[in-house]
Amino acid sequence: MQQPPTVNDSQLDQSSTQNAKPPYYALTPDTVIDAVESLGYLSDARVLALNSYENRVYQVGIEENTPIIAKFYRPQRWSDEQIAEEHNYLFELKELGLPVVPPLTLKGDNSVFEYKDYRFSLFPRQGGHAPELDNLDHLLVLGRMMGRIHLCGASTPFRHRPSIDIASYGEASVAFLLASEMIPAGLRTAYQTLCEDLLAQVRRIWGEVGQQPQIRLHGDCHIGNILWRDETPHFVDFDDSRNGPAIQDLWMFLSGDRNQQRLQCSELVEGYNEFNDFPAIQLRLIEPLRTLRLLHYNAWLGRRWEDPAFPHSFPWFNTERYWSEHILELREQLSALQEPPLELW
Repeated sequence: MQQPPTVNDSQLDQSSTQNAKPPYYALTPDTVIDAVESLGYLSDARVLALNSYENRVYQVGIEENTPIIAKFYRPQRWSDEQIAEEHNYLFELKELGLPVVPPLTLKGDNSVFEYKDYRFSLFPRQGGHAPELDNLDHLLVLGRMMGRIHLCGASTPFRHRPSIDIASYGEASVAFLLASEMIPAGLRTAYQTLCEDLLAQVRRIWGEVGQQPQIRLHGDCHIGNILWRDETPHFVDFDDSRNGPAIQDLWMFLSGDRNQQRLQCSELVEGYNEFNDFPAIQLRLIEPLRTLRLLHYNAWLGRRWEDPAFPHSFPWFNTERYWSEHILELREQLSALQEPPLELW
């Protein structure tokens, strides 16, 4: 489906590195508390930083009430229109009774606020644990929920948020890394030629599958973004929502050898088909999408390297050992692209 022109995330990422100061240099615990209290809350001064690198996310204690989650958006990453689309999608899903966690609305039904040049949103705290992906009952429920989420997501595409595609996830990622100094000199040629072969295979398979419906996705649906509670998966962190093929929100649930993945996928699809029609041809896109994610992840780390949190948390990223191992990983992925696609039982 042809989408209106929009700024993709790689362009936004590059612009964010042009600032003289790191994006979160002024986001202290006091600033977090002041931002939350600017909306009428009274904090008990307890602030807990949660596991997030792209944005900054905190649990903030509230006097005589349950804590809330404050999410501060990375400056210059998403436009106001793109954030609004993410929130509106969450509101739609919640109205349909789906277990998602939309932002709180305050001050005239607003869900995005500003404090000292930071845009932020507040969310209710959602408890739970990661689903058990070796539990077939969990996979069946995940498939059902994803089928319902995608039924809503297919009703209309995002107009402002980007799509998952070869150009932005693959080609732009490789070009960025080759233009940087992240890859050790002795490994650059091996990385470049291998990526050329990978992208050629991805383009081939993508072309053979043909044009697929571009629906609104979660976009980053791994188990870290699912909280299981009371036999229900609660889907959180739609920050990477974008248009793309439905299989993108399913393939990250698969693990193990080929037979294990076939069994897992069959269980997911059985649940999905109870509410939606699973596009079986998209099984051929699993390995291409895995390839694009691998390439995009490393470019993401490279684009964020001027944020002090990244060298601190990923000190191995620009080492020769890491890139040697990554090239081996990409060679294995090239072999995976040449294998027959996954089939259902």
